[in-house]
Amino acid sequence: MVSHGRGSTMEHSASCRDLSTMRERFDCLTEAYTCFLMGTCPSQCVACVIFSGLVPGEDRECAPSENRRVNRAELSYISVTLVEKITSNLTSRSLSPAVTLYCVEMLTVLFQDMDLMSLLMQHFQAEDQIISHLAAKTVSTWVLYQLHKSGTVSPVWQKKCVQAFYISLPGPELDKCLWSLTEVLKRLLKGAHREILGKLLSAFDSSLSTLCSKFLPKERDKTTQCLVDLPSSSGRWGTTFCLLLDLLELLTACSVTCGAGICLESPRMTYVHSSALLMTISCSSEYFVKKRALLLLKRAVLQKAGEDWSLGEGLLTGLKHKHFDSDMSVLSQSVLTAMATDWLHSVQVESSSFFGGTRCIRGEEDQKPDCVMLRAVSLLLLKSMELHIQTAGGTAGVDSATEVSGYLQSLWGFLRRCSVQLTENTHRCCWVSLLFGEQDDDMMETAKALFSIFLHHRMCSGLDDVAVLEAACASGCNPHCHFLLLLQSISFDHSILLDFLISTETCFLEYFVRYLKFLRADWQGFTAACGRICSPHMQQSVTALCAADTLKVTCKGEPDRVKFSSCAQSTGVTSQVGRVSLAAGFHLVEYDSSDESDPENMEVSQDEPAASVCDKSTFSALDVKQEISGPPVPIRQKQYEASDSTVLLSRPNSTLERRAEGPSLPVLQSEQTSGPNMAPQPGQVAWETLARAVICMSELREVVTRLQTNKLFPYNPSSLLKLLAQVENYSKLSRLLHFNK
Repeated sequence: MVSHGRGSTMEHSASCRDLSTMRERFDCLTEAYTCFLMGTCPSQCVACVIFSGLVPGEDRECAPSENRRVNRAELSYISVTLVEKITSNLTSRSLSPAVTLYCVEMLTVLFQDMDLMSLLMQHFQAEDQIISHLAAKTVSTWVLYQLHKSGTVSPVWQKKCVQAFYISLPGPELDKCLWSLTEVLKRLLKGAHREILGKLLSAFDSSLSTLCSKFLPKERDKTTQCLVDLPSSSGRWGTTFCLLLDLLELLTACSVTCGAGICLESPRMTYVHSSALLMTISCSSEYFVKKRALLLLKRAVLQKAGEDWSLGEGLLTGLKHKHFDSDMSVLSQSVLTAMATDWLHSVQVESSSFFGGTRCIRGEEDQKPDCVMLRAVSLLLLKSMELHIQTAGGTAGVDSATEVSGYLQSLWGFLRRCSVQLTENTHRCCWVSLLFGEQDDDMMETAKALFSIFLHHRMCSGLDDVAVLEAACASGCNPHCHFLLLLQSISFDHSILLDFLISTETCFLEYFVRYLKFLRADWQGFTAACGRICSPHMQQSVTALCAADTLKVTCKGEPDRVKFSSCAQSTGVTSQVGRVSLAAGFHLVEYDSSDESDPENMEVSQDEPAASVCDKSTFSALDVKQEISGPPVPIRQKQYEASDSTVLLSRPNSTLERRAEGPSLPVLQSEQTSGPNMAPQPGQVAWETLARAVICMSELREVVTRLQTNKLFPYNPSSLLKLLAQVENYSKLSRLLHFNK
């Protein structure tokens, strides 16, 4: 048995000095590492060996100088790795009591008696990037251990980082300080340690504000412009700047976690410096910096900062700090102000990246554009417009509708410049499915934003229903077209809609409820849209979505063009939207009943506590609640002009009275079908689209009803079911009205 008192620790440390060669020290540390993996204590204390592995010194082993260098590096690597492993295990409390006591005593010797923290931070500037990174990782782990154990911030680490932030000189030391603080914040956010987060942010608030003011000045002068664009410093600046952007995203996520108690500047810096970030996107010489800054702004406007790091339930607190509304307003106004000054013309979009880098254009070969950039620009603009509309409220008029239309036209010009334009006759509403077809969450956010924009234009333009829908199609924001294209993209599979509804993401639920209420008030517009999207030129655009190479970047000097591939289906798209998996816990939105039903709340099932995520989006679940429980919208009896729209209401023996055999059917045939060698008539195709859409929603209602009956649905869907039933009733009523004429 080995005694683990403080005296014995120092005794073992002294005995380790007898290890004369690096090989002996390396073997000693390897044995200790193996013991920790097996959950046992090493035969001797290795604190002195670890420390000696990090202190530069002469190797007493007689060997060539090259071997000494390699051995010294290997000894340093295993020394730092062992400290990180021990500290991490202590933080997670995964060790036995005996091993825990051994590790605590050894770390006490290293960090208190030997001042290992100062030595590790010296390695932040090491030329060897491996040891530099391992040192930063170990320092971060020790800082977390101290925060969890005593709630105190390491004074050595804090002093070094604050000094580097105030100096703000791009280089290895600043890079490692940024990375270390980001790592600590990331780990704290995953555990939702709100009090510790507040204490840590307070310690760095002033220095971080200074750092951001230097890297993201409100007005760039010659000095700051040179810092960004000098070729000699652009590589180092780009690395440092991206690390700063990572930190800004974590700080933005902290503002959600800390909630109403936040009164610091640093968590708000993404919003405060949004204009400078937009300028970076247009002016930076490094494309990866532009892209990273754009993605930060996109996540900020969507309130999804930190989602790529799987921060978990810590971000779903639903709390807003007191500056939340003003910060979001600042961000949206910064974007729209930049739009007014032709910011989009300066946004660079390169060819799409792939594993290993970015393809270079050769000769006449067309390239795919970077769709990540295109989606980010589109979402940033659309969500900013939505926020602007919500801020204006009922004070908006015709001028506001014209302003919003101008922003949409600017976006279309940007997409055309990047060669995302479709054929000349293409319906612009296709662009949502074309650009966002592989990103479920982004597509839903886009559809929801465009729906808000459409309702705003409908209210402010002063046009009648027919003119409003025509203008919406011209701007690419007709909600009927978007919904039908969504159904086509999933082959009218109700099970995918069910996946969306039971997901922890509430965006589709909010969008779906709002759209269903609008649909029951504008059924004729929906039938007209079925005819519109089934027109030949529309089908050419829709079927092009199944081609893997739809989006192309044109070569220099060549006119913009898009190449389409043939698609097997004539009324649907083969590309599938990825399904959303059902998470363990549900934090779904609560909303009241439809207009005709008694008030009743959407509640989480008995097995899960009710939790609202109304603050996840600025157009939140509270808005959905008001939208549903408000006064009923009268159905306006208008005649819509659309190709073969009258046929949609006049076909007898409808397939609505029959069940579809399955979502995999390429076309839902009516009883009166054309021959095998005859092309389907436009009216027939339009009718089949309408029938498939209604059957899809009917099947969704039936399966949700069964789940609710068996108490398997995660919340009370009664209001949603009533809306779906009303859609079916309007479908039947419209046919009866036509037949009785």
